[in-house]
Amino acid sequence: MPYAAFRSIGAYVPQKILTNEDLSKMVDTSDEWITKRTGIKERHIAAEDEFTSDLGVKAAQKAIERSGIALEDIDMVVCATISPDYFCMPSTATIISTKLGIKNVTAFDISAACTGFVYALAIAKAFIESGMKKNVLIVGAEKLSAITDYTDRGTCILFGDGAGAAIISATQDKEEAIIDVHTGADGEYADLLMTPNGGSGSVHDSLDTEARSCFMQMKGNETFKVAVRTLTKDVKDILQHNNIKSEDIKHFVPHQANYRIIKAVGDALKMTPEQVVLTVHKYGNTSGASIPMAINDLYESGELEAGEMMLLDAFGGGLTWGSALVPFAPLK
Repeated sequence: MPYAAFRSIGAYVPQKILTNEDLSKMVDTSDEWITKRTGIKERHIAAEDEFTSDLGVKAAQKAIERSGIALEDIDMVVCATISPDYFCMPSTATIISTKLGIKNVTAFDISAACTGFVYALAIAKAFIESGMKKNVLIVGAEKLSAITDYTDRGTCILFGDGAGAAIISATQDKEEAIIDVHTGADGEYADLLMTPNGGSGSVHDSLDTEARSCFMQMKGNETFKVAVRTLTKDVKDILQHNNIKSEDIKHFVPHQANYRIIKAVGDALKMTPEQVVLTVHKYGNTSGASIPMAINDLYESGELEAGEMMLLDAFGGGLTWGSALVPFAPLK
């Protein structure tokens, strides 16, 4: 039976940086206000002619190069994004594939908001363990600046652009295998975090009204409460299900949405500061790109070594959530 192994990681962020001080000149806010409530100091913003697929390609190139897997051996590409190049079609995954030179393989997008990378990981694991695919490129890529209302201080302070990618490959070595992935969703809370217009389920108003309502909208306090409760329960469930204790986790990699959420969940799980991976201060919330970007920072800092256990945990609009127990398994 084949198992799925997490072979490599890569990430990319655009050059432009939008600081809290910059935002204070755009909306009624301040560096102190943003830092106290979110832990965010800055975020990266893509250029006008830099698309989600471009961010994804640059992250994927690093992941492929580090994987030891030949480009022609990649047989599926999955992109998690809520800011695709095109509203309906073609999928951003097909564009990424073409720009990379990967042809005639399965390629599609998924929409699970900030949980997107964990969902993509679950899909890759299932395809590999079924024997249908051998080497899957998963990408979390977001140009959230394109769907952010920079007159809304409740949301514009949170979001940034970036991408992360990983190669998931078949292995016969159970020690390398992704141990477990849990995913879930509950549409009852859909109105807490959404883009309310632009689809077939919305009333089409004037172009000006319609364009503004395609921006992200969030009920912050309600989202915070549900996020902490859901993330904590999900992590406790996956650890208990696999008979693993919090102290057995080398790297806890939560979705980087808000420092207060991360701290609340980490404290509830009795994670030490050394276990918790933090990048929210320099990237903000990059939705589906958040977790792979954080893993990449860990890797590039030399803190992620072969065999070390990562616990991934995410929560996003939908509402969606997911967690995963993943040993880092680069090719020897």
